[in-house]
Amino acid sequence: MYAQAVDHIEGGATAGDEVDVVDPRGQWLGRGLYSPGTAIPVRLYTRSKPQSINQTLIEQRINSAVKRRQVLGLPSLRTNAFRILNGEGDDFPGLVIDKYADTVVVQIATIGVKQRERMILDTIEQLLRPRCIVDRTSKRLAQSEKFEPNQGVVRGIAEPEGLTFRERAFEFNIPLELGQKTGYYLDQRTLRGRIEQMSNGRQVLDVFSYIGPFALAAARGGASRVTAVDSSLIALEVSAQVAARNDLSGKIEYDHNDAFEALKRAGRNGGYDIVICDPPKLAPSRSASERAQTFMRRLASAGCQAVAPGGTLVLCSCSAAIGLSELTRALALGGRDVNVVPRVIERWYQGPDHPVVAAFREGLYLSAVIAEISNVN
Repeated sequence: MYAQAVDHIEGGATAGDEVDVVDPRGQWLGRGLYSPGTAIPVRLYTRSKPQSINQTLIEQRINSAVKRRQVLGLPSLRTNAFRILNGEGDDFPGLVIDKYADTVVVQIATIGVKQRERMILDTIEQLLRPRCIVDRTSKRLAQSEKFEPNQGVVRGIAEPEGLTFRERAFEFNIPLELGQKTGYYLDQRTLRGRIEQMSNGRQVLDVFSYIGPFALAAARGGASRVTAVDSSLIALEVSAQVAARNDLSGKIEYDHNDAFEALKRAGRNGGYDIVICDPPKLAPSRSASERAQTFMRRLASAGCQAVAPGGTLVLCSCSAAIGLSELTRALALGGRDVNVVPRVIERWYQGPDHPVVAAFREGLYLSAVIAEISNVN
């Protein structure tokens, strides 16, 4: 419930307290946790009046989330890294739980969830039986909610050297210090599968490649050439190690470079058949969206120039403030800036293990378009 929807607060509630929400006529709407001084001061957890936000509710929500993934076929022999619980999408705002084989990673986003951390960790241990639980809570979010985040292993064995897991039969090992988000971009798994299907016999450029999961997909898909670009030398080194681990050594070229420089050079050299632009999060809040849309337009323009005539641009956004309509607009304007016509042929979102409640559109934070790039007639 956003701050502008709250008329007043009664009863002296303090940070993290359970609070009842009522409408202007006094009718009970639900029960949530209180985060004073934030853009979302109340997050609802139940619309059942007898239900408290306690151990029983925590067990119910995590157990339901686990069953939801089992219906999706997760885990499987090919994939044992996936999202177990996706905040509002699994009726538990302020909490993310990801599973990487026998390691579970949590992120806590509100003071109310932080105060119930012990019950959450107890439930994870009981239901998932992990070797260890790692906390990767964002310091920025923790600061905004006025609590001190844990960092590293909070239950189980001592700090693991890295996250070892399978995704679509690829074997990964990622050092914890390199990991993004909870350790890896689990939300792009389905799009990576699509890139693998499209890559046979084609030249593929992957900028902002991180440890190269798109590049790996293209290489296994039979691409004639794959180039992975990232500004982090360590990320590229790990990418090469992952490629070797999966018998793809020599199938991927690595370019330690700025993404825009790499795109410009690709354009000067005739372009690639497929260009993938999946930048890090650009707009952590809607107030930053205008700047992020300007960046995305520039990126779309550079990406279009890096595509060979008739080729394909894959443009992604992992910011809710830049949804599909904003992303498509940035692509249209970026194409116009360089005198080409982007034609959207496919639209993609976060994977099914990142569910979104229909009434909470902000939960649909990841979007991507696959576009054919044509010259102006």
